[in-house]
Amino acid sequence: MKTIQHILLTGGQGKTSSRIAKILLTEGYHVRRAGRSTPSLQHPQAQSVFFDWNNTSTYAQALQNMDAVYIVVPVMMNPEILVIPFIEQALTQGIQRIVLLSSASISIDQPVFGYLHRWISEHVPQWAVLRPSYFMQNFTEAQQAQFILEQGIVSSATGDGKIGFVDADDIASVALHALTDVVPHNTEHILTGPQSLTYQEVATLITEVTGLPVTYHPISESQLEQHLLNAGLDSEYASFLAHLDTQIAVEGIEDRVSDCIEKVTGKPPKSLRQHIQNHRHLFVNTAKGSV
Repeated sequence: MKTIQHILLTGGQGKTSSRIAKILLTEGYHVRRAGRSTPSLQHPQAQSVFFDWNNTSTYAQALQNMDAVYIVVPVMMNPEILVIPFIEQALTQGIQRIVLLSSASISIDQPVFGYLHRWISEHVPQWAVLRPSYFMQNFTEAQQAQFILEQGIVSSATGDGKIGFVDADDIASVALHALTDVVPHNTEHILTGPQSLTYQEVATLITEVTGLPVTYHPISESQLEQHLLNAGLDSEYASFLAHLDTQIAVEGIEDRVSDCIEKVTGKPPKSLRQHIQNHRHLFVNTAKGSV
């Protein structure tokens, strides 16, 4: 079986791709980050290349001399329209291994990631599909973090539904193995932290760890949908994502804990409490002078 040394990461600046790049370089692999904006990593075995899912002329250069590809799909309801031709070109260029970033909320029979998940499992010789729960980084790097600092709230339409929040660093560690292990995984990996929590429990935990008063602010599915529309998503995609929160609330689709991270990496996943503690310095409300 061909040894994997050169790895292409799409979504070059994303939460997972950026972390995977650092781990791969530490382990001695050659990394190419692909995206419309991919600042160069200062490392002799790292490079960046311009890549646009809507511009097929950028595919060949991105794929040239690669052994494996990590795929972060474009933000759309039917990304397979663009991603399948890209993977087919990768296979034509001799690449055998594809790792897809999907979601624990979306099964193989659903839109966005599901159809692509099924196609990869049926057409790619060496593959893995990573299905993480919601990222812990939502509370330290994303808009939720801004709400926490400026308004003292965490907000969602998940009601009392529980979520197995997972650290993006743990996702990256699993991706390292999926991309480089001699024996291909050829399976999906449900990736969660060690416990599932409601947003109310998250708010309480953040307050306990940081001392910053945080409360849970529930919103409706329609309010979340409008928020997503305001963020620039098209109506069908915004409606789909907003309804996932309702499914979390009503059906408990994210209320689970998986042992996949420990099975693949040999290390247990980090807890949300650990994550918040490790990033306690970020919870400084400069307006109120609180920590």
